[in-house]
Amino acid sequence: MNRILVVDDEESIRRSLAGILSDEGFEVVLARDAEEALACAEGAEPPDLVLLDIAMPGRDGLEVLEELRQRRPELPVVMMSGHGTIETAVRATRLGAFDFVEKPLSFDKLLLTMQHALDQARLLRENRRLRADAIGAREILGESEPIRQLKEQIEMAGPTHGWVLITGENGTGKELVARQIHLKSKRVHGPFVEVNCAAIPEELIESELFGHEKGAFTGALARKRGKFELAHGGTIFLDEIADMSLKTQAKILRILQEHKFERVGGTETIEVDVRVIAATNKDLEAEMRAGRFREDLYYRLNVIPFHVPPLRERREDIPILARAFVAESCAEAGLPPKQISGRALALLQAAPWPGNVRELRNLVERLVLMTPGERIGPEHLPENIRNPGGAAQATGATLEEARRAFEREFLLARLRENGGNISRTAEAVGIARESLSRKIKSLGIEVQREG
Repeated sequence: MNRILVVDDEESIRRSLAGILSDEGFEVVLARDAEEALACAEGAEPPDLVLLDIAMPGRDGLEVLEELRQRRPELPVVMMSGHGTIETAVRATRLGAFDFVEKPLSFDKLLLTMQHALDQARLLRENRRLRADAIGAREILGESEPIRQLKEQIEMAGPTHGWVLITGENGTGKELVARQIHLKSKRVHGPFVEVNCAAIPEELIESELFGHEKGAFTGALARKRGKFELAHGGTIFLDEIADMSLKTQAKILRILQEHKFERVGGTETIEVDVRVIAATNKDLEAEMRAGRFREDLYYRLNVIPFHVPPLRERREDIPILARAFVAESCAEAGLPPKQISGRALALLQAAPWPGNVRELRNLVERLVLMTPGERIGPEHLPENIRNPGGAAQATGATLEEARRAFEREFLLARLRENGGNISRTAEAVGIARESLSRKIKSLGIEVQREG
């Protein structure tokens, strides 16, 4: 049932509309002035549509409309007036009203207008959901403290207009963080344009970023819009920005400062409104000291810094990630659901993962495709993960040393999985609590309990 907020200072009109709309199956909430209207619009049960009178004592309907558009831009508002003019109707529309109806009201016309407004709002919500699915692709998975903090930072930074610089190793998910920031931003209905600066040849990167005019160079057979122009009204994600030349960095800096540029081979100045999110796997401070990255560009980009932790710093998230990747890979390959055993998960937790989440995802996909049956066990894992002591043996370590190294990594992984709780860990690995305590002490493991 759609909830309708009726705002009018005349009690007779409020009462009349409440009766008609209730008969039509709507839930009706009434407000007599601007303060009541704004309180209802942001209450625990917000309305799906607002019928708003223009002429009210105190703050008039146009002021209320303007504030509603700031607080709840997705909320459809239909304006009502007993002495409306074309000028008033135009102003209301420019302020974001869905439509304008005159008093005395034609209830058939009003109901039709309301239905159109509700349908449009529903389509916008559906469009936003579909765009979120397409742009976001995957949520940021994990419950570790570094990931919890990262999600909180995204929630805070997303709605702002600040430029963002994301740092982190290869494969940690910097692009996913950029997409989530865009989804949380006020630009979510605008484009999200990604540029992999490391993948574009130096001689072509200016054309890719700024576009070119026909005949600007050999092969320029037609005008081409650049990435910045395509991102107008939305977000541009400059991945691996440290791989740009100093010359291109200077042009990027000009766009950030002036919000305008010219296409390659052109003279027309193009103004753009974009939010820039940049990412790199390099130490930009070291790059600046080496003269490979502009200091002024660094400080311009680094308004809101993000750091995506490597997988080795969030090992407790590995079971969550692995199970999600198994389900995803099964669905994509059209295979029946598979399960990954607890022992296999413990071994995955103990692995070093230099390629981070991307490496884990690729391995899980391979395991899903190449493992017969519905269970992925330790025997299906690669040798370097199944036998982490192998490296020690290869350097001349004894069998006992290799076994101790494996036991230590195995127990560390299980302790992390169980939040440092020795009793739960003992139950998970199948030994007595006292035996586990002695083993932990003999292996030199320092137990860190959550909380």
